[in-house]
Amino acid sequence: MSHHIVQADNLHYTYPDGTLGLDNINFKIHHGESVALVGSNGAGKSTLLLHLIGCLTPTRGDIRIGDYPLNKKNLKSIRRSVGMVFQDPDDQLFMPTVFDDVAFGPINLGLPEAEIEKRVTAALETVGVPHLIKRSPQKLSGGEKRSVAIATVLATTPDILIMDEPSSNLDPASRRRLIHLLKTFTHTKIIATHDLDMALEICGRTIVLNNGKIVADGQTIQLFQDVKLLEMSGLEKPLTMQGCPVCSKEHPPVIAR
Repeated sequence: MSHHIVQADNLHYTYPDGTLGLDNINFKIHHGESVALVGSNGAGKSTLLLHLIGCLTPTRGDIRIGDYPLNKKNLKSIRRSVGMVFQDPDDQLFMPTVFDDVAFGPINLGLPEAEIEKRVTAALETVGVPHLIKRSPQKLSGGEKRSVAIATVLATTPDILIMDEPSSNLDPASRRRLIHLLKTFTHTKIIATHDLDMALEICGRTIVLNNGKIVADGQTIQLFQDVKLLEMSGLEKPLTMQGCPVCSKEHPPVIAR
């Protein structure tokens, strides 16, 4: 797939009950970009992500992934190159063991047994939890579940990684490990998050959604300095960009490049 672009043109979506989910969404994300989707609850972040993997069909408008328009004919091919980590790991972990969960994708790709085992091992090592391979996913901590959920996607070797609130419900140590891990990925990354500090570290570009519309699209550091924009979108400055309550000085933020 050339360039691994993700593009939306005049994308609209209305829920069956008449609620407007997306309103004239337009963007183009290029190969290797790390892009944050931010906005308040109900802004349209998850709705947009579900469109990008073909779980929802636009009321009107088009989505293009690489060389292909996203439609029923191309959906199987596109899903080979796009992997999504859902907000709740339990939505992805349903097999008896961690091995079975991580192997599920490669098995469905029709890969030989030796290649499946190789991919499972490599994915678990990448996320730092190879020791969990024989464990039941339901017996894992929240951070361990998150790591295994990411491994299930990595095992299919996607070109584009989509994540919905990846740092939610993680303790500080697990969140820090996740950030370090995501920094090592060369994938095109699209991350919907309320964690603006994480977005600042990982994503050089941010798209701000409000009531299903894109209200800003630009460099993360610039958008996060726009207090009026953030307040209008139900957000506030990342903690690393706010004044220190002790010394009343701003800490220099860690910025994605």
